[in-house]
Amino acid sequence: MNVLVILALLAGFVLLVAGGESLVRGAGSLARTLGMSSLVVGLTVVSFTTSAPELAVSTDAALSGHAGLAVGNVVGSNIANILLVLGASALFVPLLVNSQVVRADIPVMVVLSVVALLMALDGNLSLVDGGLLFAALVVYVAVTVIASRRRAAGGPEPEREAADGDAPAPVSRARSVVRDLVLVVVGTALLVAGARLLVYGASAIAASLGVSDLLIGLTVVAVGTSLPELVTCVVAVVRGERDMAVGNIVGSNVFNLGAVLGLTAMVAPGGIDVAASALRFDLPIMVAVALVLLPIALTGSDVSRWEGALLVGFYVAYIAYLVLAATEHAALEPFSAALLWFVIPLTALWLVVAAVNELKRRRGREGPRAEPARPEMAEPEPR
Repeated sequence: MNVLVILALLAGFVLLVAGGESLVRGAGSLARTLGMSSLVVGLTVVSFTTSAPELAVSTDAALSGHAGLAVGNVVGSNIANILLVLGASALFVPLLVNSQVVRADIPVMVVLSVVALLMALDGNLSLVDGGLLFAALVVYVAVTVIASRRRAAGGPEPEREAADGDAPAPVSRARSVVRDLVLVVVGTALLVAGARLLVYGASAIAASLGVSDLLIGLTVVAVGTSLPELVTCVVAVVRGERDMAVGNIVGSNVFNLGAVLGLTAMVAPGGIDVAASALRFDLPIMVAVALVLLPIALTGSDVSRWEGALLVGFYVAYIAYLVLAATEHAALEPFSAALLWFVIPLTALWLVVAAVNELKRRRGREGPRAEPARPEMAEPEPR
């Protein structure tokens, strides 16, 4: 029985990674064929497809009666996406944070995180709560796509005309679309199969060890379903598409809250019960982690290597806390005190000071540039 459980977990992880890779390649190529920018691809298509494991796992867990696993998967995945995936990716190359992400998409992620926490305060995410979260996601996607098409309407038109003028373009485009759709279908099938194996293995381990579904969802399942995001971000960084890497993380977290948590609450009978421990610690940590991206995004418009190392360090501390809490270890109390009263406030102060200094530098740079620009603009008029 133990061997079968371990094999199920390993097979589930492998199928999730393979399915996520197939989905990312197919969806990303399909989006580019349709003329979408890399940022929009990261925020929508790639992020949604890499979040498909979370959707499959949470839905299956909720229908199987493991509500804690469903909630822990979403919360744990959002925490892992920012602290582990984004931090590990930044260790390779500093990640570019586009101004659009800073102004719109990161605040959207923060707002949805806060809304999810407020909805769960009564201990249950109902059908209405799930519907509101999903409706917010639909509005977010619609606004993102419309805004990207308006921005693309001015620049890439010459490329479109050249492509339309070529005779073989429709044939190659049609082949590309068919190939991408096949990859998407195969990836989806692998994700569903991997999700079922992962839920089976995780729930069996939780039952044998006497550990709650919430803890398994926050750790093992959350990391497993975040593997596609990690693979995608590392590949994007290696290929030089740092903007897509950040867009993938932000979009995945928005999709996890709007679609995964929302649809799961709509499908599960009686909604999803939220454990008191998740309300006291895990959901507030998810909101705090989302807020961390705001000052980081302002420091030089990128996520530097030291900030990536800091994020990964926080994730290690978070996992250590969960393990100590689950085992009721004697080191839990001093570890919690150090985390609450020293590490977190010191890091928050560090990030705020860095953000303020960066804003002052930007204002100092913009000031001298603005004055000489006026005489240059005035010279062409007499001519």
